[in-house]
Amino acid sequence: MNLFTRCTTCCVALLLLTASPAGLAATPDDQLIVGMNMNNLLTLDPAAMTGNEVVGIVVNLYDGLVELDPHQLTNVRPALAQRWEISPDNMQLTFHLRDNVTFHSGNPLSSADVVWSMRRVLHLNLAQASVWKSYGFNKDNVDQLISAPDAGTVQIRLPKANDPRLVLYSLAALGSMVVLDSKTVQAHASNGDWGNRWLTTHEAGSGPFRLDVWQAKDVLRMNRAENYWRGAPKLARVVFRHLQESQTLRLMMEKGDIDIASNMAFPDVKALRHDPDLTIDAVPKGTLYYLAMSMKDDHFANAKVREAVRYLVDYQGINHTLMAGYGELHQRPIQAGMPATLPDPGYKLDIPRAKALLAEAGYPHGFDTTLRVLADQPFLNIAIAIQSTLMQGGIRAKIITGTGNQIYGAMRERQFNLLVGRGGSGVEPHPHSSLRSLVYNPNNADSARLTNFQGWRTSFYDAQLNQMIDQALLERDSARQQQDYFAIQRRYDQLIPALMPISQMVDSVVVNNRVQDYVPHPSATTFLRDVWKTPDSLAGGGQ
Repeated sequence: MNLFTRCTTCCVALLLLTASPAGLAATPDDQLIVGMNMNNLLTLDPAAMTGNEVVGIVVNLYDGLVELDPHQLTNVRPALAQRWEISPDNMQLTFHLRDNVTFHSGNPLSSADVVWSMRRVLHLNLAQASVWKSYGFNKDNVDQLISAPDAGTVQIRLPKANDPRLVLYSLAALGSMVVLDSKTVQAHASNGDWGNRWLTTHEAGSGPFRLDVWQAKDVLRMNRAENYWRGAPKLARVVFRHLQESQTLRLMMEKGDIDIASNMAFPDVKALRHDPDLTIDAVPKGTLYYLAMSMKDDHFANAKVREAVRYLVDYQGINHTLMAGYGELHQRPIQAGMPATLPDPGYKLDIPRAKALLAEAGYPHGFDTTLRVLADQPFLNIAIAIQSTLMQGGIRAKIITGTGNQIYGAMRERQFNLLVGRGGSGVEPHPHSSLRSLVYNPNNADSARLTNFQGWRTSFYDAQLNQMIDQALLERDSARQQQDYFAIQRRYDQLIPALMPISQMVDSVVVNNRVQDYVPHPSATTFLRDVWKTPDSLAGGGQ
């Protein structure tokens, strides 16, 4: 730990000790205090949000038509839609809404709000539009394809053949198609922005909590929505606190000053394992840690160079020494644990082979480049490890650190060379979810702006691979579909992709035992409406 980090941790601890005459007291019985790194929390607009952190907030401010069961992800549960049907030709989904649901404003929720909210995502064409564009929706056809026959019914006509299960999973898991209070948002719209500027720091939902205040990189507070249609939440307030330093999170969990901590460094999580007042939840995610190369860079447009980089990563060493508590070794684009996922190819660090490939590519002495990475762990340690092995092969990579907006922003603008990141969706329990995010790129033009597709970000494009992904999605025979996904992974591997999976994410969440009915969700859509806390007096707190 450097001097700055030590000073920051000590100052935070001193502030905590002097915050109250009673010293460090337990958190209030009716409030949930969550400590997390909020550097990547950039907007609360569901149509523009990026990253897992904001999804966990948005789904507690808004409701969607359906939701995924955290215990069984393939189980789609009713939410605003109490029931739904899929047409015999698999081209239309019809949803029947609940009666008497109101927004936080008091406005009644109707099918018109649902339709307006869905159309808004495509018309804005921001981050969350990418998934729906992959299904064939766009701003020119969405107004005709999503309609409201009456106040309680919503119809979604698919623009092209698809697996309707996947569409349901997307509606349930992504948080992008939550329902907004159209009247309230339109009252705050300006210059045709569909209310985007206002929704960056406000909300217009019908969810179990309403936004009280959000101060960027400081605190976000949500208060109980008393008239929530499922019944008022058991907690009066949920407070998210920006705590970037892992040791600060550890100290505050030990002292009982926060109830839940996420994004902690594994050594700090490990140190808390034997605390009888705490529970560690290791939540598997479909998201992958990766090394990405931009094929707009002449070096990495060369397949021999990309193959050399493939052998200049110490996958096993990184996962053994750096990823405990963060992830597990995985080298395929489809997340582990699915029948459609091939075994890992077993790539290993092989410097002589990499040097030979670089020489064949015309770079016998290597070259200079840059490696972008978040200034957070484990990203930075992964980047340092990769920088070291790249150097051994002759590739001299200067590390550039920054916030999520700076690092992923450069990737979304296709203005990077190398980048260590985390992504890949994997949110929906379907192989296509991973492939869509990491591999699929139906339009490689800069103007396409498919910013949520890693394939587009890296400029990796293969028409045959896109066609194979489209065909596999429509295959109704499960055995044939599995073979299709095997073939996709083999071709992807043979093409020497611009994005190399390194590890599949594991999210270690530390929870105080006073917190009851908290179920971490693999898709980041953790619902807080049923969470409650045992009184501090029963837990032996207040010392």
